[in-house]
Amino acid sequence: MRKFTIHHTADAELEKALAERIDNLTKPKGSLGRLEELALQVGLIQRSLFPMLHHPCNILFAADHGIVEEGVSLSPKEITWQQVGNILRRGAGINYLCRQHGFELLVVDAGVDYDFPPARGILDMKIRKGTRNFLYEDAMTPEEMERCIEFGAQCIDRIYAQGCNVVSFGEMGIGNTSASAMWMHFFTEMPLRRCVGAGSGLDAEGIERKYRVLQRAADNFSGPHAVEDVLRRFGGYEMMMAVGGMLRAAELRLVILVDGFIMTNCLLAASRLCPAVTDYAIFGHQGDESGHKLLLEYLHAKPLLYLGLRLGEGSGAVCAYPIVDSAVRMMNEMETFSHASITKYF
Repeated sequence: MRKFTIHHTADAELEKALAERIDNLTKPKGSLGRLEELALQVGLIQRSLFPMLHHPCNILFAADHGIVEEGVSLSPKEITWQQVGNILRRGAGINYLCRQHGFELLVVDAGVDYDFPPARGILDMKIRKGTRNFLYEDAMTPEEMERCIEFGAQCIDRIYAQGCNVVSFGEMGIGNTSASAMWMHFFTEMPLRRCVGAGSGLDAEGIERKYRVLQRAADNFSGPHAVEDVLRRFGGYEMMMAVGGMLRAAELRLVILVDGFIMTNCLLAASRLCPAVTDYAIFGHQGDESGHKLLLEYLHAKPLLYLGLRLGEGSGAVCAYPIVDSAVRMMNEMETFSHASITKYF
């Protein structure tokens, strides 16, 4: 598997300088609250007292999941390709949010069980038409997992060459809350029942059926449980590409905006491969999938928004972007006390 060189952002000297600059802006100390914390984090990521955000991009990976055959989702599998088509026609939720907030949207076919016509505006990185059913076997082979990591990294190289230094990740894949619940269970050791939620809208009976299927899948997972084994057994192609993208983004010192339950699990998975990746992550929101709050708490993450979102696609991360932009603008557009000839009043 590709190795990434990701450095922790901690730098005592730079952190002190950033804190002094923030404290000397024309405001009471700490009065801009979370914006000050974000400014410090972005400054450390970019190693600059004057951080800037350029060419924000949302990369949306799409793929199908073999576990859907077990009735774990309210939505049928064909919703994956149909909704991707809607996104390509610019009619989905993520489309208007990207337009509103100035994001480029890159849509990637990681493994959709459908043949998209040429020239539809989708980047073809299809591994296979959906993963295998992880109730009975590994969702993907070692070679497929490595290709996913590499393709995810290539997507980052593509947008980085265009000047992007802040990226969010989205997904489209019916069944991926099941795959995410399995990653969460094995990587955090939380009881599986606490990791399983409604997905696209299951009722209590549906959630219980989903849980029983996933518990059987966990029981069937024998042998070693190394990180790569868990990733390969339960992951989706779109999820593994997001992991590769997150790792490459951190290696290039990009700001990573993390979306909902699925993408938070991808960040968790990435951190199991390279722990320093979490230094580059800003968590956009707390979604309504029941396990998301628990996972954020496990990661000691402080989401910026709680709007009851459960759409996916990167929507919550893109919604949160203006807050990060405000934090960065604070560093570049506010005067200091000395420059404005104002007496410090704290």
